Formats: sequence, structure tokens, C-alpha cells
Amino acid sequence: MAAFGTVFMPHMAFTTFENNHWNEATIVASDSIQLHPGAHVLHYSSTCFEGLKAFKHEDGSVHVFRMDQNLNRFDQSSRLLSLPDIDQAQVSKMILDIVEQYSADIPEPPGSMYIRPTHIGTEAAIGKAAAPSISSMLYVLISPVGDYFAGGSKPLRVLLDETGMRCAPHMGMIKSGGNYASALGPILAAKRDVQADQILFCPNGDVQETGAANFLLIDGNEIITKALDSSFLHGVTRNSILTLAADLGMKVTETQLSVDELLTRAAKPNVEAALSGTAAVLTSVGTLIHNGKEHAVGTGEHGPTTQKLRQALNDIQWGKAPDTHNWLTRVG
Repeated sequence: MAAFGTVFMPHMAFTTFENNHWNEATIVASDSIQLHPGAHVLHYSSTCFEGLKAFKHEDGSVHVFRMDQNLNRFDQSSRLLSLPDIDQAQVSKMILDIVEQYSADIPEPPGSMYIRPTHIGTEAAIGKAAAPSISSMLYVLISPVGDYFAGGSKPLRVLLDETGMRCAPHMGMIKSGGNYASALGPILAAKRDVQADQILFCPNGDVQETGAANFLLIDGNEIITKALDSSFLHGVTRNSILTLAADLGMKVTETQLSVDELLTRAAKPNVEAALSGTAAVLTSVGTLIHNGKEHAVGTGEHGPTTQKLRQALNDIQWGKAPDTHNWLTRVG
């Protein structure tokens, strides 16, 4: 099986913003785009993207999960980067059209079709370090993917970092390439130095997020995570898991969580921790590494509540449970 996100369908949906309006969307070859070497995105990182999935149900129908939420965030990211405002109706149609074209290529669950809308500034102007691009390009790539943990997942090892942060605080809720680039160096160092799978950024002791996922703590019947602010990404999977936790009668607490409180709670036997994101869904954290010392989270193994919440989400995505929140958009 190819590595997650490395196989692409040969065509994608594509449009451009020029002369103050969006052009009609078309389907083009996925390797067909051209950029001027002076394009704004290549010099000043005017780029944002989304990640969402389409699932094939047993009756053969295809459904995109929470597209409206991803489009809202895509719109927000574009505005906060001073890119042209997207046309949500147009992008919605682009997503549905390209997924429908390749519906026969969507793997059965636990596989899915990963969808990557991308918006980049294209104006050739290297003098615009402090000004936005007046032209842009928007395309929707799709990639058939299997289970993110095809080889079987082990509970993650996560390093708590109280000195750095994933990205500039005012950039946290933008899904932009630069945020991932800024976290890459520390993550690679953590993998090399303490064999961590990820870093949980906790500037000044404030537990925030990892390089590519939101963090959730489960203490008995309570699920705890950082309250939304501009410093970190407002995950669609995070929101979905919290909604399902409330449906199951759990207490949902969105608050400031300190490193000290996290380590104190993690020592209790019935505590679990997890990372949430589109690719990995919900993944157990077994070990927290802090100041050179390793702390098991609860038993250090996969948590039963984490697995129950993951299954509840998968069951909706796969059409095995009622979609009571209207999260699915049918294709075709």
C-alpha cells in the first residue's frame, strides 16, 4: 500500500481569480498547473488548504463528511491571509464534481477519498512582501487513502514542549502551509532525541496542540480540551468528537489546561489522552515526555473511551449509524 496521501487521481477541479472575479471552474490534469517563479505564494506563503474525506457506504452511495465546516474554515483562512474571498458555492460544486468523477476509485471503509482544496496567491510581484496577491488559484486534489494506521497503531509518544509554539499566535486558526513548516524542525528533533511521535506545544505551560492535530484528555466521564482561540487550529474532527461525547452523556470541558494539571491527571489509572485530526481520526497517546522523564497516560495503552468515540465517528462516516447531525453530503 502506498504511503498515505501519495497517490492522486489524474484530474482535479480548478479555477482562478483574476480581474476581481472567479473564473468558471474546470476539470484539468492534476499535473497541469503553471506558476511564475515570482508568484506571491512562493515568496510570501500566501497559501491555505483544507483536508476532508468522502466515504463509500455499503449501498454504493458516496458521502462527503462535514464539507460545510471545512468550507467555512477555508473561507476564514483565505480572508485572514488576505487572499481573495472564496466562493463557497463554487468550491462546494468543485469538490462534489471531482469526487463524483472518481467515485468508482473510492476505497471501501476504513479507506476513503481524501480531499485537499488548496488556495494560493499567484501574482508575480516580489515587491509585495507587505501587500496581498491580487490574483490566485484554487484547486481540489483528491487522493484515495487506506487506514492511516494500516500496520496497526501503537499508542503515541508525545513530547511536551513549554518553550516553543507551533506557529505565531495570530496564525493558529489559519490552515496554512507555513504553520506546518514552522513546526517541522522541532518535531524532527523530538523524533531523533526522545523517539517521540509528535510534540504537544505548551507555551508557558498552556497545553495547545501538536504539529498536526488537536489534543484531548479523557478523565473518566469528562473530556477536556483547550477552549477555542486564535492561537490554534479549530479542528473539524475535534468538534465532531466533542459533539459525540456529549451525545454519549459525557461532560465536555473546554478550558485552559496546564502542563502540571495534565501530568497530575495522566497519572490516574482511568485517564486517556488522544489526538484528533482528519487523517488519523482519533489516536491514543500512551506516553507523555516532559523534562527528560516519561509519564504513562493511564495504563499507557489504547484507551477504551478513545476507541469508543473513534468508532462512533467512523460509524456515521461509513453509514453504519444514523447521521443525526446532518454531517454527510451525498455525492451525485
